[in-house]
Amino acid sequence: MNDRNNQHLTNNAQSLRKTMTKEERHLWYDCLKNLPLTINRQKVIGRYIVDFYCAEKSIVIELDGSQHYEGPGLESDQVRDSYLQSKGIRVLRYANSDISRNFDGVCQDIRIHLGLEE
Repeated sequence: MNDRNNQHLTNNAQSLRKTMTKEERHLWYDCLKNLPLTINRQKVIGRYIVDFYCAEKSIVIELDGSQHYEGPGLESDQVRDSYLQSKGIRVLRYANSDISRNFDGVCQDIRIHLGLEE
């Protein structure tokens, strides 16, 4: 499989952009979209589709539902994170509940990691 040009993943990523979760929409429209850096939504990297990606800073931002905190979801995320880290990409993970309960704190943390705040 050619990781750089996998049409199935590209089509899936395009579909996911149209059907973002409410937490992804909130983070995108109310925080990430207007940052002074290019942030891509549902970006294909290797054999994975990441929620948000800033190539300039080599940072992936993932929003995790409950399935990410147990069993296969947790194990899959560890493999995925290891792959991304091997490519020099830092992964920031936030729970969907963080978006609901501490949105401003999540946005501030992201801006700090992107070097936009101290």
